[in-house]
Amino acid sequence: MTPLPETIHDFYLGCAIWAYKGWLGDFFPPGSSASEFLKLYAQRFTAVEVNATFYSTPKPETVQRWAAQTPETFQFCPKFPQAVTHNGPLQPRIETAIAFIQLMQGLGPRLGPIFAQLPPSYGPQNFSDLTTFLNAIQTTVPLALEVRHPQWFQSPHADRLNDLLASLQIGRVLLDPRPIYQGSDDPQAQSQRRKPKLPLHPIITAPFTVIRYISHPQRALNDTFLCDWVQTLQTWLDQGTRTYFFVHCPIEEKSPRTAQAFQHRLQDHVPIPGLPWDQLAEPPQQLNLF
Repeated sequence: MTPLPETIHDFYLGCAIWAYKGWLGDFFPPGSSASEFLKLYAQRFTAVEVNATFYSTPKPETVQRWAAQTPETFQFCPKFPQAVTHNGPLQPRIETAIAFIQLMQGLGPRLGPIFAQLPPSYGPQNFSDLTTFLNAIQTTVPLALEVRHPQWFQSPHADRLNDLLASLQIGRVLLDPRPIYQGSDDPQAQSQRRKPKLPLHPIITAPFTVIRYISHPQRALNDTFLCDWVQTLQTWLDQGTRTYFFVHCPIEEKSPRTAQAFQHRLQDHVPIPGLPWDQLAEPPQQLNLF
């Protein structure tokens, strides 16, 4: 009897951006134009964390163009604008947040979780404001939240936040900066540590999870942490948790290859969709005749 095929789990992989000229010649073919970057990116990865929306809200025609340049299976995970999350209390920004959600729905099936990144100044003293805001913007679109005030990671505030998110089926964004806080304390290493040093609480509060992995520029220094993530994701994916994994790096040129290496490591243990990048033929190496 032929065994049934294993279920392919919902796993999406990508970086924080797509329009990066430093990727020309490796991730992108040499000579690619900026207008091609999104299409080329979507031929290699399955998702992108749209960091650009934090700084500028796109026009509806721009959102439509993003959708037209990507396959229907591709996923965008936009960040709420800083005008919503970084201007004090959230309640006065409810209408702006709802308008942003509606704008992003122009992506159709390509829309993944929209996430709010709160500043380090927004702590548990704002819990009532946060509760009102999240209840008001709750929608059929998946939402996620990243917190950066240290007290959100301490009892009883951590449990209270997790209970709130779980009750609303809102994901807790998992920021993992551990790789960049290991090793040398020389000035160059310290200059690469632009993400906050916060504890990692691997908590699931929704049917999906969003992981922002801050990789070390030296590939080998990521091995321990990526092995840990393989073990964790093996459990979560087997439980049916839809997973978005985004690789950042202080030296952004390094991000795509680190992400690709993690995909290969994970698919050795878990049935996940293959990476489109791996299906592309390597460009022929041109001989230097002179």
